[in-house]
Amino acid sequence: MKTYQNYVNNEWVSGAGTREVFNPATGESFAVVPEAGKADVDRAVQCARAAFDTTNWRDSSQAMARGRALFKMAELVRKNAAMLAELETLNCGKPIVESEFDMNDVATCFEYFGGLATKIHGETLSVPDNALNFTLREAVGVAALIIPWNYPLLMAAWKLGPALAAGCAVILKPAEQTPLTALEFAKLVQKHIPELPAGVFNIVTGDVVAGRALVESPHVDKVAFTGGADTGKAILRSIGSTHLKKVSLELGGKSPNIFFADADLDAATDGALFGVFINQGEVCSAGSRVLVQQDIFRKFMDRMKEKTKRIKLGDPRKRETKMGPLVSEEHLEKVTSYIEVGKKEAKLLAGGNRPKSFKKGYYIEPTIFETDNTTRIAREEIFGPVVACIPFKDEADALKIANDTPYGLAAAVWSRDIFKCLRVVKNLRAGIVWVNTMQPCYVESPWGGYKASGQGRELSLHGMDEFLETKQVHINLSETPIGWY
Repeated sequence: MKTYQNYVNNEWVSGAGTREVFNPATGESFAVVPEAGKADVDRAVQCARAAFDTTNWRDSSQAMARGRALFKMAELVRKNAAMLAELETLNCGKPIVESEFDMNDVATCFEYFGGLATKIHGETLSVPDNALNFTLREAVGVAALIIPWNYPLLMAAWKLGPALAAGCAVILKPAEQTPLTALEFAKLVQKHIPELPAGVFNIVTGDVVAGRALVESPHVDKVAFTGGADTGKAILRSIGSTHLKKVSLELGGKSPNIFFADADLDAATDGALFGVFINQGEVCSAGSRVLVQQDIFRKFMDRMKEKTKRIKLGDPRKRETKMGPLVSEEHLEKVTSYIEVGKKEAKLLAGGNRPKSFKKGYYIEPTIFETDNTTRIAREEIFGPVVACIPFKDEADALKIANDTPYGLAAAVWSRDIFKCLRVVKNLRAGIVWVNTMQPCYVESPWGGYKASGQGRELSLHGMDEFLETKQVHINLSETPIGWY
């Protein structure tokens, strides 16, 4: 039973209480972490505030140093990838092969933003006056980074990379279920990057109490949150009633994965299954609504059911495992309750049960329903391996169904007709649209959604913008008095 502490001001400190961390494959606890209270969060915020206000970390003269620190972080992740991947799998239940891919993406993210640290610049602007007018891009300040449990270290990197490159001081709050890789990463940073100023990088672990304290702190300038839509709305309400600050929200989705009759059937069914069952379906962009043209609907369903049998559930540490357990008992109960709803309102085609071969752990079978777009399982985010398959007539019908959702994170369209694909792309109300594929994600490209899927963007140059302020500077070049009075 390993015990951890919070990482504040380059030191390890205890919290108000403690929390056990569980292995979802066995249901057994294997670590203890702090349960931060408001006082713990306030201390971390004060340290970050002091680091931002009193050191030169944010200065443009330190851009090279910030970039070097991020490159070192990437190197540390690559050198310790096996350890971090195994711990990620133990903590959140994803198959080890997926965790290994995640660690590579973590390092790539740090490298990308490490390169951007020296490329933050403003513009000179032409104005109708005898003046020099230009903009400066400056770090927003102290940033609270609140991340989910489905991609623990990767989601941390998505926010740490741009925030640190911009010159912010940060407080990272991992999800209470999955804090371990972030804490182990902090150990590596403390040991191998001593030049990082104290207070620039802090971690507090805890639940909604810690999250609320971060969001409501008057000394936090920016909140970056990834998680559920209800929590995102609560964050906006809280900030609106207390201290205004910059906010970016990457929330949920009910993404349509659209298949026309002329799509390659083998590639399409693979894409349908991968789009919703990767990472146990615990993916914000999961293609959890599979829209299939009527002409091929029955054949498509038969292919999906057959290929679903190949998805091997098992110990996520074994390389042949394709689906591990859900992250927690609480989340398993949520997903199974949706499956029970689906059994009453739709037609169950595959799965729908807890596998009897697993006496321990939070496992659920990959589940396929045939339904229409009015049912709860087609409209509400389940965040598990449950897919709602919906037939459509033609292009117009596909678009009507696809856009009939409060969400707008991602979508995909499959067809050999590129003209049709581009028409659909243009008319889909989603922040990310894939054509003849599902789920590729690159740090070079912006990530974020329309409508209830959030506001702002992560990754790419757009992700850096979320941690910068723009300052206009106007220098009058004329000594002539204004002459107004």
